[in-house]
Amino acid sequence: MHLIKADASHLATIEKLARAIWPVAYAEILSQEQLDYMLDMFYSEEALLTQLKKCHVFYLVQNEQNEYLGFVSYELNCEPNKTKIHKIYVLPETQGLGLGKLLFEKVREEALKANQKAIFLNVNKYNKALHFYTKLGFTTTKEEVIDIGRGYVMDDFVLEVAI
Repeated sequence: MHLIKADASHLATIEKLARAIWPVAYAEILSQEQLDYMLDMFYSEEALLTQLKKCHVFYLVQNEQNEYLGFVSYELNCEPNKTKIHKIYVLPETQGLGLGKLLFEKVREEALKANQKAIFLNVNKYNKALHFYTKLGFTTTKEEVIDIGRGYVMDDFVLEVAI
């Protein structure tokens, strides 16, 4: 497995991965309508390009057969001396293989280089990934309900880990 820093040429790949991962990850949490809305809002190539231009850094994980298996995006100094993981996803069939941890460790490495003190992220309160984040040392710092339009909200925990 190896990591590739993504650029604009990789955005279609990231969108394709998200559209494969999200319906499985959020099937029991979100309605199909909200799922489609959020995928269009956050994962269209246009939306991803805007994120890239706003200092989001993307990495893709690739296997020896050059297949893309997941991705992470993060932003250094999203809050003073804190890095935010905006997205971290791997294909459902690859969960448990250490790819999420590999992606997290890359963010941690880059955050340490930038003298960051912590990494934080938002996670849906009902997301099964909460266990994964707890294993990485994240703890809940607050709860947040974010209005994303069309009557939809993101009902999240904000998790943080010191680095």
